Amino acid sequence: MSKPKYVKDYDKVSDEVLAQIKLAYPYGFEKKLIRFTNKDGKLVSALPFETEEIYYLIRMTLAEAQQIVEDDNDYDDDGNLMESAKDRLEDEIDELSPDEEGLVDEVARSSENDE
Repeated sequence: MSKPKYVKDYDKVSDEVLAQIKLAYPYGFEKKLIRFTNKDGKLVSALPFETEEIYYLIRMTLAEAQQIVEDDNDYDDDGNLMESAKDRLEDEIDELSPDEEGLVDEVARSSENDE
């Protein structure tokens, strides 16, 4: 059984999923964007993010990815998620199932290894 795929704009994603995304991509989004052809045949870029139940493509351009991190107080001037933000975000998602928390940890470790 394949997971449902959702293509969403960053500002339309729930706070819970945004917290998971930030933990999964502690070094920003710009290097993790993928490109694909949308249903209208246009080439677009998006940030892939997967939970146990859903595969998301968070639609954003390279410039938007950079601006989102620059404007977000959870990231420092170098575009890295601050430790205090990590702790707060982890507390926010503590109510998730253990499987989903494990997924966030696994994706975060994968992102760290890519740097």
